[in-house]
Amino acid sequence: MLRSLFLLLASLLCAGAHAAGSVECVVPSKPGGAMDLTCKLAQKGLAQELAAAPGPVRLSYLPGGIGAVAWHSMGSQRRRAEANTLVAFSGGSLLNLAQGKFGNAKPGDVRWVAALGADYGMIAVRDDSPYKNLAELIGALRQHPDKVLIGVSGTIGSQDWLKMALIARQAGIDPKVLRFVALEGGGEVFTAMQANYVQVVSGDTSEATLNARGNHARVLAVLSEKRLPGVLAGVPTAREQGVDVVWPIIRGLWMGPQVPDADYQRWVATFERAMATPQFAQWREQAGLSPFALTGAPLTKYVNQAYERYVRQATELGLMR
Repeated sequence: MLRSLFLLLASLLCAGAHAAGSVECVVPSKPGGAMDLTCKLAQKGLAQELAAAPGPVRLSYLPGGIGAVAWHSMGSQRRRAEANTLVAFSGGSLLNLAQGKFGNAKPGDVRWVAALGADYGMIAVRDDSPYKNLAELIGALRQHPDKVLIGVSGTIGSQDWLKMALIARQAGIDPKVLRFVALEGGGEVFTAMQANYVQVVSGDTSEATLNARGNHARVLAVLSEKRLPGVLAGVPTAREQGVDVVWPIIRGLWMGPQVPDADYQRWVATFERAMATPQFAQWREQAGLSPFALTGAPLTKYVNQAYERYVRQATELGLMR
């Protein structure tokens, strides 16, 4: 029943979206988040490669179920063999997959094309927030956890939820006392924070890079091994602030399971060429992503290993469905 509803919604959202021969990048969330950014980076990177092809890369948005609608749409009989349709994914997608949030889906149900870069988790507040660092936020969560609303993309067990839960546990706070607000995508989470609907965002550095440029948010900590270059260069890591939490995030693209092998290999080779250019490296950095390029079989191996790791982690935390 649920799968049927997903497919019906996906069909309605995508009706009339396909021009013959055009290239589509599906964003499985609302505009403005890191999934959106992933497709836009692909759009830039493929501009020269597709100069002689049938038109530019077109973005379409298919939010719902924290990626489940897009997953089941591409698994439908109508779309599973589309050779010119790419779908954005992240480490969070793999986490949801491992927890059974996409039903009985497994990594082998799709074809993994390319990883475009690496992202990291981060914790942010409004630019006028009273919390100036991670210690001050943790202090507020200890004293009055009911008064601090934390915006996350996804529900309990999502990667944004896990980032904050791990930070809380490191600080001796039971994650169960925290107040999370589940939203659909990073763009919506930051919008909610600007409206003061939530006071904290547990999200990704790529999303924070976009929002920090407008001076709308203050990033308290990045969940990386060391400080990041670019817009967030001045932001300390959680480790620097005494909280040993690191959360890397892969960002990339997959396509339908029945895409002919010749077309799949064509896309793999296309992204290998695109990501090898200095211009792509510049765009990737502007997007707030770190170098991380895998395609085809090596990416598929990485995804399978990450999936198994997430299964173990979710089992230990009692999050398996």
